[in-house]
Amino acid sequence: MSRFVSTAALVLVLAGLAGYIYYLDRPSSGTAEGAKEKPFASVKADDIEEVQITAADETTRLKKSGTTWAIVEPVQADADAGELTSIASNLSSFEVSRVVDEKPADLKGFGLDPARMDVRFKAKGQGTERRVLLGDKTPTGGDLYAKLPDSPRVFLVPSYLEAAFNKNTFALRDKAVLKVDRQKADGLELVAGDTHLAFTKSGESWSFVKPFAARADYAAVEGAIERLSSAQMQGLATEQNGPPKQYGFDAPAATMTIRTGSASATLTLGKTENAVVFAKDASRPLVFTVAPTLRANVVKDVAEFRRKDLFEFRSFTATRIELSRGGATQAFDHSKDKDGKDVWKDAAGKTVDAMKVEDLLAKVSGLRASSFETAVHPSLKSPVLTVTAVFDKGKDVVTFGRAGMDVYASRPDEPGSAKLEAAPLDEALKAADALK
Repeated sequence: MSRFVSTAALVLVLAGLAGYIYYLDRPSSGTAEGAKEKPFASVKADDIEEVQITAADETTRLKKSGTTWAIVEPVQADADAGELTSIASNLSSFEVSRVVDEKPADLKGFGLDPARMDVRFKAKGQGTERRVLLGDKTPTGGDLYAKLPDSPRVFLVPSYLEAAFNKNTFALRDKAVLKVDRQKADGLELVAGDTHLAFTKSGESWSFVKPFAARADYAAVEGAIERLSSAQMQGLATEQNGPPKQYGFDAPAATMTIRTGSASATLTLGKTENAVVFAKDASRPLVFTVAPTLRANVVKDVAEFRRKDLFEFRSFTATRIELSRGGATQAFDHSKDKDGKDVWKDAAGKTVDAMKVEDLLAKVSGLRASSFETAVHPSLKSPVLTVTAVFDKGKDVVTFGRAGMDVYASRPDEPGSAKLEAAPLDEALKAADALK
């Protein structure tokens, strides 16, 4: 009988506890009128111009000038625009889910004495500072306890606000490793160990400057600039310059520079420690850390940056194509008839099948390198084919050689030779034969 009484008592205790938790964390039904209370309803997000957050044992004060936010205390630094947009938005839409206690005897149980987070702000045209205190999560984690400093009552707000407001100074600062407008980038230089690569942009094309002059792959260079310009700090080592040897800057692991006209932005990578790499922006005194993958993501082998397309022209830009092989030459010139229709003629002035020429042009212009060699391959001294293509922006000249099952190609404006698959070249030759 006593065992039954003990079990029944335990059930009653658990039921009471469950009921209490449900009471504290039950879904809000809003006010009697069905609308939730909004303490800062008169504030618009865009009008908030000062914010102070005390959280994670730090107090950070920020101010907005125009549309730009900056940290003013405890350091002076650019602020993370995304973080401040989120904070301002959440303050302007801040609402009470439900009142828990009108006059609590003790705030410690709610994590409000002292408060885990203290958020203060000022809005344009409103001289009075507004403030809200945020405490612990409710037992089920669905809400946060909160209160206003001028009212004793404790109420609930959605728990997602913790992610918006529980920020230390580093979390609120702009963590971009370099200050650069990547859309205006026209130069890139990468130095790491024995690797020294430099690129310049002309119009919409990228070219190598170092270690040689050659066409560069647009996507590869733009990708490196994107990865570098969007890289984020992982942590902060010091706000001031430290001894170069302490961070490995006396013998850098890599130096990466983006140029925009006469301006430049340089990131130096030092030594690796505790799975992060010390880094420094040349324009600022602070030393920070970055992910160890940054160097590998930006600095790649020279072949990775070379343009794989052997030809610049495309089938719709060509005005003449000439193929020389075995002592014979095929040449085709483009023009338009009186009705504006495309016409192709051979060297004798005879009109040829335009569709067949288009097929030839597509197959030739699609030839791509699979790898590169620093020296000109011996097979190119006795070429099996030389293609000259005139197009709206210039002229391509590419020579092809064979060595067994391998095919090599070279351009007079680039060093070494390219290796490519034999099948695509054979398809191009078949297209040329169809025009004989």
